[in-house]
Amino acid sequence: MPTAASPFVPWDDAVAGFIRHLSDERRFSTHTVRAYAGDLRSLATFGVKSGIVDVRSLTLPHLRTWLAAQSAAGLSRATLARRSAAARSFTSWCLRRGLIDVDPGERLASPQVARVLPTVLGVDEAVALMEHAAVAADDGSVLGCRDRAILELLYGTGIRVAELCGLDLDGVDRLERTIRVRGKGDRERTVPYGGPAAKALDDWWDRRLEVANQVSGRALFLGARGRRIDPRTVRGAVHRLSRQAGVPEVAPHALRHSAATHVLEGGADLRSVQELLGHATLATTQRYTHVSVERLRATYAQAHPRALTESEESR
Repeated sequence: MPTAASPFVPWDDAVAGFIRHLSDERRFSTHTVRAYAGDLRSLATFGVKSGIVDVRSLTLPHLRTWLAAQSAAGLSRATLARRSAAARSFTSWCLRRGLIDVDPGERLASPQVARVLPTVLGVDEAVALMEHAAVAADDGSVLGCRDRAILELLYGTGIRVAELCGLDLDGVDRLERTIRVRGKGDRERTVPYGGPAAKALDDWWDRRLEVANQVSGRALFLGARGRRIDPRTVRGAVHRLSRQAGVPEVAPHALRHSAATHVLEGGADLRSVQELLGHATLATTQRYTHVSVERLRATYAQAHPRALTESEESR
């Protein structure tokens, strides 16, 4: 990696390099890579039309003018938030690669998304949020690494924010990919987590010592000063990253609800979801989980002998 900025950095080269980084190194989905590529092509087109042919000449006022033009063109707040997040990720990557000397996107704010605190994220929205958290963590900051692990674990397990804050190092089985949490009523349960959460958790595990000190104890997640992380900090991270990702702004509990919904829609039974969430009764799970009308309709159409008309059956 170069240590000083290149003498000239054309847009095409910089954008292509960043997209390769997302695709080959970060291994993001085709959908996410395509969205980032479109956002940055828009920025590059604006730059060239404004006489900015060298990425090194890009400034914070330029970025703000670009977003203002997008807003005037009628783009939604969610799209504007995603584009500002793409620009910040791009300029941060350029700085790390030595293509620029100063990061103009560091102080670029995201427009607030109008739809806030939804009950459930869609699967695509949840994936976009997780992938944005990974891009945000790519700046090398230890807290960005921590926040990515927090989001992946909240969505990957459906645990409560208080349960996440109470996790200890010895409560994590990295080989079996399970965590041992203590929930309401002081009930303990073991919850599995998947590959993406494992990767994010392993990265945080390796960097935890950078903020750990004599007050950290055995806490898994730590605040900036080394103490066990508190729910307010977790909520702030989830709200901030979801705003930046251009998805509906969510709280940690919405990730829990989303996880339960997506597991149900994937075919899990209510008893399994009850155990996953740590509910004392199945009735609580039935009230809490949300099963989409589309899934119910599809199941009904497939199973009930009188679901379809004759014309529909003949198609």
